[in-house]
Amino acid sequence: MEKWLYVMMIKRGKTYNKVTKAVIVRHVENLKRLDEDGRIELCGPLKGYPGVAGMVVFRTQSYEEAEELCKQEPLVAEGYATYTLASLQVADKENNYLL
Repeated sequence: MEKWLYVMMIKRGKTYNKVTKAVIVRHVENLKRLDEDGRIELCGPLKGYPGVAGMVVFRTQSYEEAEELCKQEPLVAEGYATYTLASLQVADKENNYLL
């Protein structure tokens, strides 16, 4: 059975430098809720990747479901960031690394 994850790259928008602590709190609360719901595989900030603030790897049933979660991300919904979303086919021991 194919396994897919969905990778959201959070890209700094023109107003990203105006992000307040309150916005970050809403962002973290959103991540906590998604994690409690089992929808996050991993997430975190990125260093050394210009223009990209961080990433979230979603565990959802579809690309469309992951895209809805991206749109609800407070940094995106409030206009501080944009995103790209990619589908990642999981290669692991269970599927012999897609061999």
